[in-house]
Amino acid sequence: MSARHTKVLIIGSGPAGYTAAIYAARAMLEPVLIAGMEQGGQLMITTDVENYPGFADPIQGPWLMEQMLGQAKHVGAEIINDLVTSVDLSSRPFHVTTDSGQAWIAETIVICTGAKAKWLGIDSEKKYQGFGVSACATCDGFFYRNKDVIVVGGGNSAVEEALYLSNIAKSVTVVHRRDSFRSEKILQERLFQRENVSVMWNSEIAEITGEQLHPPMPASVTGVKIRNARTGEITERPIDGLFVAIGHAPATELFTGQLRMKPNGYLWTAADSTATSVEGVFAAGDVTDDTFRQAITAAGMGCMAALEAERYLAGHLHVAQAAE
Repeated sequence: MSARHTKVLIIGSGPAGYTAAIYAARAMLEPVLIAGMEQGGQLMITTDVENYPGFADPIQGPWLMEQMLGQAKHVGAEIINDLVTSVDLSSRPFHVTTDSGQAWIAETIVICTGAKAKWLGIDSEKKYQGFGVSACATCDGFFYRNKDVIVVGGGNSAVEEALYLSNIAKSVTVVHRRDSFRSEKILQERLFQRENVSVMWNSEIAEITGEQLHPPMPASVTGVKIRNARTGEITERPIDGLFVAIGHAPATELFTGQLRMKPNGYLWTAADSTATSVEGVFAAGDVTDDTFRQAITAAGMGCMAALEAERYLAGHLHVAQAAE
């Protein structure tokens, strides 16, 4: 199988990848997007989306990704259903290999491999993802107005999620397996001042329970079983939603030792840019964004990356022509 050449190789799908593909295709760069194992990213497990601009009524996450995919194809991007297994960024052009054995030679690379929320790992958790179990209060908190919710975790993410939800929900209970938070003190002080927030220390979620409250919709969360980490005692508690806030893991394994990373493992990019520590390599979306992690910000960064890749290619073409 002979190697294929492309001016712009986009690794990963989702809002960042598809937007980068749309902009690069419209710039006549003939981009190739390698979609990866989970085409569409985290929105594929998101049900109602109300915070993506342009839609008056709620839309489904998978539908939004279908539309982005279709738009990318329509403007001329080539979408490859394959998985990148190795990347060599030591020299330009860059060399990439996929699971199918296809080798790629790329003038520029846009990394959009995303990040995954860390989950609890209990059997009942996956069953209710999108139906009462979430990893993003900013995305889904709106659906829990005047309802009772639980946030699991003890770091900055958990406390920030709980603070955000305290302005929406009737009550917020933070369940933490230790006897103190690991978050910043100022965040803790703010949290403890909220009258509708309580904390269950030395506790962990043993099971998430649910019922089919609105047929024919699937069953949704109605309660949890909480285990005391010290005594093992199980208590049951009725709730409407559970938010897991124990961190995210960016998909950066391919780039370890090749690209500069932030202390928390996300890809480093220059200020006000998607440029990484290697010229011609750009990163967009949740693989580099450890602050916002929203579909709209990922899409915006995908746009930035494509525009920066276009300018980079134009600059190098100008240099090459001048040298001739």
